[in-house]
Amino acid sequence: MTVLRVIFLLTMIFVSACSGTRGPLAEDARPPEIQASEAPEFRLGTGDVISVSVWKNPDLSVRVPVRPDGFISVPLVGDVLAGGRTPSEISADTEVKLQQFIRTPKVSVIIEEIPSAEFQNRVRVVGGVAEPKSISHRDGMTIIDLVLEAGGVNEFASPNSAKLYRTVDGVAQVYPVYLLDILSEGLLDTNYPLVPGDVITIPERRF
Repeated sequence: MTVLRVIFLLTMIFVSACSGTRGPLAEDARPPEIQASEAPEFRLGTGDVISVSVWKNPDLSVRVPVRPDGFISVPLVGDVLAGGRTPSEISADTEVKLQQFIRTPKVSVIIEEIPSAEFQNRVRVVGGVAEPKSISHRDGMTIIDLVLEAGGVNEFASPNSAKLYRTVDGVAQVYPVYLLDILSEGLLDTNYPLVPGDVITIPERRF
């Protein structure tokens, strides 16, 4: 038996004394269901490089990085917000801005370099774990997988007060995670599949 496994089992014995029962989790308290291979649509970040092409207007086409303020510069229209947006959103916004100069403009946006993806595609666990972690997301990864990667909960953790922070349709959402129930009772209804960008927080008890 590995040292990690021993620590994990001892931790569960310690925290199981605080275990309680609860009813089924309400549907509106759960994140939207996802497939194991599903991921949110990629949104651009600082330093990403895109090509903005305007149909039949090559002089207006440009290859630009996303600036630290989140904007890119496009000929004629000036600044267009790109940070935190998808290519299709940037394209639509640029077309609207170009309508005062061009009749029915057609704009395409192609991602060429995505250095920000290294951070956007990560999942994180902080708080009452042996070693807080930020790791690359993998298909099929669940909350318990991430907690085990972090060495399990520590002796100060309040695991049934854990939370999942996730951005859904551009809005930050918070969902309860009954981690103790998962680990000691085998109740897996809050062992959610993870998506890139998820953050799990596990508070620690105050004595």
